[in-house]
Amino acid sequence: MTAYYSTTATHIGPFTAVVDDGDQVIAAGWTADVNALIAVVHPTLRPDTLRHSDSLGAVTSAVTAYHDGDVQAIDGIPVRQRSGEFLEHAWGVLRKVPAGEPITYTQFADLAGRPAAVRAAASACARNAAALFVPCHRIVRTDGTLGGFRWGLPVKRQLLAHEAATTQP
Repeated sequence: MTAYYSTTATHIGPFTAVVDDGDQVIAAGWTADVNALIAVVHPTLRPDTLRHSDSLGAVTSAVTAYHDGDVQAIDGIPVRQRSGEFLEHAWGVLRKVPAGEPITYTQFADLAGRPAAVRAAASACARNAAALFVPCHRIVRTDGTLGGFRWGLPVKRQLLAHEAATTQP
C-alpha cells in the first residue's frame, strides 16, 4: 500500500497526518517526523511506500480549520486503525466525546462498555495512532489533572483550552 503524508504548520506546532490510499487517516500528531508516526501504526496497516504531498485535501483542510477554531471540522474525517476488539471500539467511542467537554478515564471506560476497565481505556488513548481525529486528548484523570499524552502535556493543555474557548456560548 502507498500512503501519503503532509505536515501543516499550526499554532501548537507542526502537525503531520498520514492517509492510506483510500484517504483514511492512519496516523497523525504534532510532529514533523513522519517515521515516528508510522512506527505506531498497526503492522497490518503500515504502508510499503510513503509519499509526501503538499496537501491531503479534506484532511489538511480539517486540520487547518480545527486549529483556526472550527473544532468540529475533524469529526467527519475517516480514520482507519487496527487492534483488538475493545481498542477499536474504544477509539470509536473517543470520536463521540464532544469538543470542550473532557471526560475522565473512568467515564470513558464506562462509555466504552467496560466500567471496571479503566486501565484498558487508558491503553486505548496511549495506543491511538490518529491523534486529533480520535481525540484522546479529551480524556483526563478523575482529579482533573491531565494524565498522559503522546505529544506532551503542554500540547494536551493547549488543545483542551482551545476547545473550551471555541465551544463556549
